[in-house]
Order: sequence, then C-alpha cells, then structure tokens
Amino acid sequence: MDINNLLDSPLELKISFNKLFEQYEELAKSDNAFTAEKANSILKLAEDYPELRDGFTDASILNTREKQIEYLLQDTFNPLLGKNEIKTGTVPFQDLFFNPSERFKNIIEAGGEDFQLQMDALPNDDVYIIVCATILNFYYGYDVKYKVPFYYKIPDANGVIRHYKILYNTDFCEITPKTNTVKITEKDYYELLDNFENVELWKEKFPPNSYIFSGFVISNIFDVTEDQSISNIKSTLLSGDQKSDRTKLDDFDGIFKSLLGVSDIKVGVSLFDKQEGLFYRYYGEEVSSYILGKTESEKCCNALCEWSYNRLINEHKYLTVSNVDGMREKAGDCSPEIQSLYAQGVKSAILAPIANDDGLMGILEVVSSTPYALNSINANKLGVITPYIVASVERSKREEDNLIEAIIQKECTSIHPSVKWRFIKEAKSYIKTEIDGIEPVFKHIAFENVYPLYGQIDIKSSSEARNEATKLDLTLQLHAAKSIFEKATKLNKLPIYEQFIYQINNFLEDLNTRFQVDSEQQITQFFKQDIEPVFAHVRKDNVLKIDIDIYFESIDDRTKSLYKHRKSYDDTIAHINREMAFYLDEKQIEAQAMYPHFFERYKTDGVEHTMYIGESITKEDSFNPIYLYNLRLWQLQVMCEMENVYYSMQSDFPVQLDTASMILVFNQPLSISFRMDEKQFDVDGTYNARYEIVKKRVDKAFIKGTNERVTQKGKISIVYSQKQDEIEYLRYIKFLQSKNYLDSDIKIVDVQDLQAVTGLKAIRVGVVYHNDQNHMPGFTYDDLLNTIQD
Repeated sequence: MDINNLLDSPLELKISFNKLFEQYEELAKSDNAFTAEKANSILKLAEDYPELRDGFTDASILNTREKQIEYLLQDTFNPLLGKNEIKTGTVPFQDLFFNPSERFKNIIEAGGEDFQLQMDALPNDDVYIIVCATILNFYYGYDVKYKVPFYYKIPDANGVIRHYKILYNTDFCEITPKTNTVKITEKDYYELLDNFENVELWKEKFPPNSYIFSGFVISNIFDVTEDQSISNIKSTLLSGDQKSDRTKLDDFDGIFKSLLGVSDIKVGVSLFDKQEGLFYRYYGEEVSSYILGKTESEKCCNALCEWSYNRLINEHKYLTVSNVDGMREKAGDCSPEIQSLYAQGVKSAILAPIANDDGLMGILEVVSSTPYALNSINANKLGVITPYIVASVERSKREEDNLIEAIIQKECTSIHPSVKWRFIKEAKSYIKTEIDGIEPVFKHIAFENVYPLYGQIDIKSSSEARNEATKLDLTLQLHAAKSIFEKATKLNKLPIYEQFIYQINNFLEDLNTRFQVDSEQQITQFFKQDIEPVFAHVRKDNVLKIDIDIYFESIDDRTKSLYKHRKSYDDTIAHINREMAFYLDEKQIEAQAMYPHFFERYKTDGVEHTMYIGESITKEDSFNPIYLYNLRLWQLQVMCEMENVYYSMQSDFPVQLDTASMILVFNQPLSISFRMDEKQFDVDGTYNARYEIVKKRVDKAFIKGTNERVTQKGKISIVYSQKQDEIEYLRYIKFLQSKNYLDSDIKIVDVQDLQAVTGLKAIRVGVVYHNDQNHMPGFTYDDLLNTIQD
C-alpha cells in the first residue's frame, strides 16, 4: 500500500531514516569506543538495506524490515522506558504507525479487535492548509503560528474512552520542493495570511505532491483524558448549542465516564427551590433525578435524612455513598435518599451540591451500578469542574427566570411590541439621567390621535349558566348529606339528626324556588360549621364510615364543596377563552404584518380585544386612513371566523353555551396613556372617556323601547354613532356576504340611551357557519383593497 494514497496533500511522503543515519555517522567518529562501535553497527544496516536510507512509500516494507527498524530506533525508542512511554514512529498527519512502545501496543490491544486507530477528524481542507503552514515554517522559515492539536480517542479494557494528545518530534525529517515547483515569495506569503479560508488559493501556491517529505517523525503521546474531559465539560456547559436536554445528559454520561474512569456512570440533576424548601425535577425531556426517583418534587426534609440535609444544603459539601446496599442495611428507613437510590438500582453515588454565593441551586447526581466505583476519593475530581457547572446552572436559572418573566409579561402585564419602542426610549433616558446624577423620573407615556377598535365574543347568559351549575352541585351535596343523616337516624334516633334533615329540606326548597346571590355562601357555611364536624364524629361508627368517606371524596379540596357541574362550567369557559384567544393571537400576526398597531385582549366570560392605530404608535410618517379601514374589515372578518371556530367545537364542551359577538365603532381619534399603577393603557380626557363608558356597557344594552338585547347569538352586532360609519360597515358586510361569511338578514336598530351617551345605533347581521374550518371562503388582498376604496 502506497502511503501517499491516504491523504490529499502538497507533500509526497517517503519514509526514510537518512537523517538518523547522518546522526550515527557523526557518532561513529566518537572517541568513545562503545559509542563508535554501536554507530557503525547501525550504519551497517544502511549498507545492507539501502531502502532504509533512500526511502520508500510502500507501507509493507515496515513489516518486512520490522526487526531492522526496531534495532535502528533502539536509542530513540529506549526499551527500558517502553512500559511507561507512549510513542511510535509515523509520518505527519497519518494514522500509520510503526515500532510502537510496549505501552502503546497495550493501549491499542485494549481497544479491541475491531478498533482502528484514527486521529480526531479535521476537515480535509483544514488539514491541507495545516500541511502548507508546516512547509512555510519548516522549509521557508516563516513564523506561521498555526498549530492544531491532534488527539486519539481509544477505549480502554472497560470501554471507557480515553483521550491521548499527539506531539511530533520532527528531528529526523526534511522537506524539499520538487524541481518544477514554483517557490513561495514574500508577496505570496502575505497574500496567504489574509486568505486562510480560500483553500483554492493555498492549492494554487502549494499544488498537490509539489514538495517531498523524506524521513519520519516520532509521535510522543500523552494520556490527557482528565484534562480533555474537563475541557469537554466546559464546552458542554458553557456553549449555547441547541442540543436536547437528553442529548446533553448523554454527552455528560460519556464525559464523566472518562473523567472518573468508571464505565457505567449516569448523571442526573435535582434542582432546589429555596423559597419552597424542595427539590424539583428539571423541566427538560427525560432528565433523571435520582433523589426524587419518579416523583416530580419533594420537600428537602422528606427527601434527605437530617445528616445529608445538613451536609448538602447547609454546608454545601459532597455526599458520597460507595456502597448503597450496605448503607441501606445500616440506615434502614431513616435515610430516604438511600432508599431512593436503592430502588433505582444504584450501587454507588456522588451527590454534589451546585451552589454559588446566593446558596444552593441544585444537586448534581453521579451514579453507578457498581459498588465502590464512586467514592470520596474520585469525588474530589469534580472540584475542578464545579465552577463551570455552577456557571451553567446560573445561566439556566437566568434563562428560566427570563422565561417566567416573559410568560408573566405575556399573560399579565404585557407591553405590546408596537409601543415597546416608546418604553425603551424612556428607559434609556431614565438610565442616562441617573448616571448624570439627577433624580430619574420615568416620564408619562402617551399616544395622541389614535383610532380605537373594540370587539368581543361574549358568552350569552353566563351568569344564569353558572347559577344553574351551582344549584345542581349544592342540590347533590345536600341530598348526599341528607341520605347519611337518614341512615344515622335509623341507627340512633337523635333529635339533632332530624333537625339537620329539616334544615337540609329547607335549603333544597329555597334552591328550587328562590335561589339568591348569598344562597351559595349560606349553604357552604352550613356544611363547614354544622355538617362536617358531625360527620367527623359519626364516621367513627364503622356502619357509616364508607358513606361518609364517599361524601368527603366528592368534596373538592380547593372549593371545599361538591364541584362537579361548576367544574364542567368553569372548564367550558376556560376552554372557550383559550381557543378564542389563541385564534385571535394567531390572526393578529397577519394583521400586524399589514400595518403595525397596538393590540391587547382580555379573557372574561369570553374574549375582548382592543386595538389602536395611528401615526404616533408607528413612529413613522406612513399612516394613512386606508390602514384603519383595512383593520376594521379585518376585524369583522376575524369575528366571523371566531364564531365559526367556536361553534365547530361547541359539541365537545361539557356545558352547551352560546356566544354573541359585537364590534364598537368610534369614529374620532383619541389619546391614550399608560397608567403606571394599573399597568395598562387607558383613554385620556373627558370626551374620550365616553368611549370607555360605551365599551363597558353597550353589550348589556337593549334595543330602544324593547327588552331585547342588542347582542344576539349567531349574529354580529356593530355599534356606531355616525352615519358615515353605517355606510362604511354596510359596504364591508356586503363584501363579506359575497364571500359567504355573513348572511343576508341585515337589521339596523336604535340602542337605548346609556349614561351620558345617546344616539347610538347598531347593525345586526347573521353569521354563516361552515362545517369545515379548513375550507372557509377566502379572498385576496386586492379584494380587501377594492372594498375599502369603493
């Protein structure tokens, strides 16, 4: 096999011992007879086997001349040091080796029959450039500081991957250009310095096989497993890669195996909540916690014995268990952490606290299924990596805190992206003022001349539905209690039992005839103060124990009452709100792409949303009324779609409820400002307050002169005050009718007068419902534009 077939390179390789023979030619002149005699005997090899001096490219010669090469290299590969030194002969950047030391041969054999020695791979282009840089240094004398460390990864007899660093001794080699090779000029050198990634340029200056390498190098190899493991842990912990949590833990397993020299290591994590005083499982996918086992979280005082609690949480010291089985026999049930390790098949373990100046953040759990494999001695190796684990956990906690803050901001006190620029501007001004030594004040944030849009999809008769659910729950609970007292009366005819039955019958009659606001509270107090203490006493009688246990099992821990029909109602409301809000949020992405505007929504008994659009919000001189009209049409279209989404899933809800949709049109621009105390935007000025009054009351308003609500199920009600609004929305309705969104039953009605607000009117139009939401009618942007401009 020709060694030049293994790698694309500017070097044509030839194994030669000429430089070594030249060394012995000098030694042959020595005054020391022994040294001269040894040198002459080696020079005899050059005469008998000229290929050793002349060089060869056929790798098989290394085998046929193995004994001669071994004798030739006896001084450079001292056999007395072979059991300790890891070294071999080779040529640069090849996995070929010859005349290995005894320890190197043993390492290769331990790798197994199928093991093939191979350096850590680098891209071929990089290797080519490394060889070129070597030529620049070795032949041309330029100081090119480009050295890349090379490593071997070799498994030991236990399957643990060990890392070996390779250092080359190049005393016995030479590099010369071929006769037709164009030599590198100083100009070429400077050009190459600025073009590392241009491999084509390097190949132009150093064509393949344009230089001859003659000689051999000595690979001095060092076991750097521990250093490399520490480096790998640093890289894994400090990098921001997007590996899955399980993949990272799998990487950790392998790294810790190498670091501690134990083949069956697994790594887990238990995080610590200082406020709650508990351990909890990492949120990531399939990340083990050997302290918690299968539970999600546990109070620390319940998860650890007193001694372990003090050592890990208070002292922040390692806890090692070299023999879990033996410790379990000794400690018994007194040590819950040992019981947990034992239940998971762990035989030895290291529990390492992850703590910073603020206290404990979590526990790193390194476990093995082999007794004594992990112990207090190798636990100390973790000390060098602990700072990086701490830094990684600190970063993870910051990310978790940021995520929590983001969720809170999104769900509770969100600042919409369309106006965030204004808050950032004021925050920067606040910081600058503070740096300048002036008492900082966060300035009032307001936006003038913006147009409001308001809409809601409201659950009809939600109060009645909840009252009915409450009546059903209380009735069931009263009947259950009555049944127990009736049985108790048969066992022991006490007047108090009859009195309770009488009181229960009165409550049942009241529920059927005159359910009032305070009925629920009265009955709940009756159960809590009168019934349940008696049940707790009567329960001691085994005859009624089962009935009373069944009663208490039906009581909800949170509400302290029977919570069946109300739960169905609450679950339905929550589901409706969640789905409607999600749909609206998804559609908002499209609307923002059309033109930026402020948007916020609220979940009540349904979903409300408010939008503001105008020049002051966008910060750019780009606003045109067409964007307002477009947003109004978009809002009407989306309200139709939300109605369809709701009714398509209505049959899946535990409680059947109806919805009614409404849009409020306000023709004049107004001003809004951010209320710091309420953490939300509100309208400014007395006149603008009229908008808020209408928004809060109009959905409960009646058609003037009737008892009929303006909002009705199956219809969208558009409330307005100006004739031009009526004309505009009738145009939108006509367009959406043509697209089969809205029905033909248009009705214009007068709205009853509200407090300080008169003259409101409403357009009511039916929604067309489609069975398949994926095939609702669609329309183009040109359709929208034509409708707006008509």
